[in-house]
Amino acid sequence: MNGIENATPAAALRGRVALVTGAASGIGAACALRLAAAGAQVRALDRDAAGLAALHDRARGLPGSVEAVVLDLTDLDAAERTAAGTDILVNNAGMQLVRPIEDFPPDAFRTVLTVMLEAPFRLLRGALPHMYAQGWGRVVNISSVHGLRASAYKSAYVTAKHGLEGLSKVAALEGAPHGVTSNCVSPGYVRTPLVERQLADQAAAHGVPEERVLSEILLADSALKRLIEPDEVAEAVAYLCGPYTSSVTGTTLTMDGGWTAH
Repeated sequence: MNGIENATPAAALRGRVALVTGAASGIGAACALRLAAAGAQVRALDRDAAGLAALHDRARGLPGSVEAVVLDLTDLDAAERTAAGTDILVNNAGMQLVRPIEDFPPDAFRTVLTVMLEAPFRLLRGALPHMYAQGWGRVVNISSVHGLRASAYKSAYVTAKHGLEGLSKVAALEGAPHGVTSNCVSPGYVRTPLVERQLADQAAAHGVPEERVLSEILLADSALKRLIEPDEVAEAVAYLCGPYTSSVTGTTLTMDGGWTAH
């Protein structure tokens, strides 16, 4: 059990329905547990049924609840329908492929943009009518330092995250008259399965041993030479969904260990 499951925060989100995508592991799982700890009824969406089942077990005893929703976000119509009736939307699902542009498969590029940019747009379409009708809503988009800075060999991921930052700002401008906020949380490298899978890809792309990838490539521009923990990101998400952030909208909470400070 980690700090999230053991935490007993005030149930600030009791009665709120939250949808978290990519919730079977990593940042998404941490966000689902943290919002449930605050009393939310969380719809945890992922295509990994086994991972969602494990998450459901971890959420037992929390003030809120976690409901597993098995769905592949490339089914855009289903994604939009699933978002109906949610008070909080956390767009987290992501994927990564590390290749030079000239070797990047066009189908993979299209899939990354579908999951990481078009699906958030469709989820917003599904969620906003309910949020607008009740005069309250929270949208948190898990972006990345790569939504603010580029890295070589990540054309699809960087493109998607830059687009997500823009989509989030548009949602903030349109949602403000309706009591709906929209923000990004943009971390550096987080200890997740996605990052762990990158180590081998980056080692091959840069021609260095895997053990040097973390310190010399992934964290080369970070003042803080460690991976960010998923719980840290989840705490930022909970803050943006809480009662004291109604004026925080259209912005990015950057958690990059000092990467963008230079």
